[in-house]
Formats: sequence, C-alpha cells, structure tokens
Amino acid sequence: MKKLSNRLATFTDSVIRRMTRVSATYGAINLSQGFPDFEPPRELLDRLSQAAELPHQYSVTWGARNFREALAEKQTRFMGYAIDPEKEIVITCGATEAMMCAMMTVVNPGDKVAVFSPFYENYGADAILSGAEPAYVPLVPPEFAFDPNILEDAFRNGAKTLILCNPSNPAGKVFSREELAVIAGLAIKYDAYVITDEVYEHIVYAPYTHTYISSLPGMRERTLACSSLSKTYSITGWRLGYIIAPPEIIAGARQVHDFLTVGAAAPLQEAAVVGLRFPQSYYDELRERYTAKRTLFLSGLRDIGLSFTEPQAAYYVMIDISGFGFASDLDFCEKLAERVGVGAVPGSSFFREPENRYMRLHFAKKEETLRAALDRLGAIHAKMKN
Repeated sequence: MKKLSNRLATFTDSVIRRMTRVSATYGAINLSQGFPDFEPPRELLDRLSQAAELPHQYSVTWGARNFREALAEKQTRFMGYAIDPEKEIVITCGATEAMMCAMMTVVNPGDKVAVFSPFYENYGADAILSGAEPAYVPLVPPEFAFDPNILEDAFRNGAKTLILCNPSNPAGKVFSREELAVIAGLAIKYDAYVITDEVYEHIVYAPYTHTYISSLPGMRERTLACSSLSKTYSITGWRLGYIIAPPEIIAGARQVHDFLTVGAAAPLQEAAVVGLRFPQSYYDELRERYTAKRTLFLSGLRDIGLSFTEPQAAYYVMIDISGFGFASDLDFCEKLAERVGVGAVPGSSFFREPENRYMRLHFAKKEETLRAALDRLGAIHAKMKN
C-alpha cells in the first residue's frame, strides 16, 4: 500500500481528548476536556423537546435565517457595531469548523500564520491542514505577556494572518485594550488578517473586560471573528459555531464551509435561537456562576498547596507541577489519573516552546464534582512522588 499523507506526521491526535479517554480508563474525575457536567438552560431544553416540530432537512447552508438574525442582533449588542445577518455571518459546525473555515478562506499553501503560544491545540493543526506554516509567538508565563518586537518579527517575516484566542485557552488571559491596539497596529501596518477565537467572550472575571479586536479602528475589515454557543450556553455537543466578517470575506468563507460540512444541524439551530435572545441578565448570571466556581476551585488548590496562575477568564487553570520531579508532564498526568483519580491535560500540548512544568485543569463542573476532585487532589503530594 502507498503511504498515507505526509501531513499526518506533522501533528498528533488531540491530547485533550486522549486524556478524556485516560480519565475513563481509571475512573478519574475528568477535569481535562472542557465540558460541563450540568444541564444547559431550561429554555433551550424545552425548545429542543419539541424536536418533532423542528426542521429536519437542510437549512440554508450558511445558517437558518432566524438563527442568523438572532445571532446578529446579539453580537451587534456586544461587539458594538451593526452586523448584517444576510452578508456578514456563516454558521458552522462548532468553532472548530469556524477556525478551519476561516483559515482556508484567507491563507494559501506556503503562507505563514502567526500563533500565540501557549495555544489551543487545533490552531497548529489548522495551519498545517491548510498548507500554511505556523510562526509561534511566545506568551511568557506567568503573566502570559507578549513581546511586540517578536510579534512584529512574525509579520515582518511574512505572516499573512494572526490567530488570536481572546479570552485565552489555556492561559485564561484577557488581552488588554492596550495589547490589542499593538496587535491591531501591526496587522494594519503589514496588511494582515486576524482570525479570532472568542468562545469564552462571556466568561470573564471582574475587573477584566473583553474587547473585540474587530471593534478597534481599522480592524473590522481584516478580522474574521469566530466563536460558538458551546461554552456560553453549556451545549458543547450541539456543535453550533460561526464566523462574523465583512461581506467579501464571508462570501469566500461560505464557499469553503459549503464543501466542508454543508451546514450545521437544522433542529439545533432552531432550538438555540431561544438562547440567543436571552436578556443581559443571563450573561451577568453566567459570570457570577463561573466566578463562584473559580473561587471554590482556586481556594481548594491553594489549601492543597498547589501553585497556579489565576485565570482572568474562561474556566481553566494552569498548575505548576515542576516540584513533583517528573521528566514528562504527560507521564505525570497519566499517573495523576491512575493514582489520584483526577484527569488533567499536560501543559506541553499547548506550548511550542519546550515547556514541561504545567498541567491544565478546568472547573466547568457542578460544585459537588469540584469538591470531590479537590478531595482527591488533597492526596497529590503523597501519591505523586516520582
């Protein structure tokens, strides 16, 4: 048999989803893959329960009209500028497809793509699958700040686009308006695109606030804003994402999307319209709920004696495991699942740099699940001696 594609050798399977399988093997509490163990809002479930009445055939390939209209109304309110549901939106199968679709819309094989590191693992694979070359720009722990000169080097060396995860997974960083102004200035100077991943846009902790880079002067026309409903409405399995961009970019993205997946699930689009029309109070309560989870979980980690970087947003925490003496953070996380009964993601899977001192846990769980995980983690110092 002839060899399979050479591109398969340039990236691995998802380490995050691999650690979910490891967690299942050992009966560990899965704090690796970031999905809740609580129900979505009742209004969405009630609408979904009417499934027999919902559309069961293809919707318009770039999204059902009422879904796009509700999304445009919501995002106009939050992003601060008018969004045309007919010309500036494409609905995708989750933010994962949105990012891949955005990448294939703006880059050609051989182009360079700037990626902040640490990064959500899909970004490097997206670039490679698009035939592009990733150029990594470090976000330096513990503040996860970037050096504007290194970022400019990436653009100077030919990066056609930058991937910006804001708020950041895995770092929990919220890029300040000043940092975004630096990024915007360089994108304009070098006539580059910015592809954003903003799935945690509504899970931001006081006093931090999320700024959409597309709202900055000169950036709307060069930004492909990607996001999804997964984290905001606790429906990760519904796989509803989107790209918002100017009409000429969306026209191209719709072409790519049409041949990637044809369209997102029509019944789920119909059911999710209810969530898109929630009032501001829903988003206020969402932040309060996750703030309480963060307080509970981080307080427990401190009591256990673990060192970590406090997240400004999202629901992940990067924990320093260097003191345990493991040469491999992957080995550490596998043994953590086996010995302690908690599933984590090795930090090295997020870094381009040779980084081996972190694991990532998430706290998008019920209070009882978090307390059970903390109870198990209480034995980490005794059970994780290498």
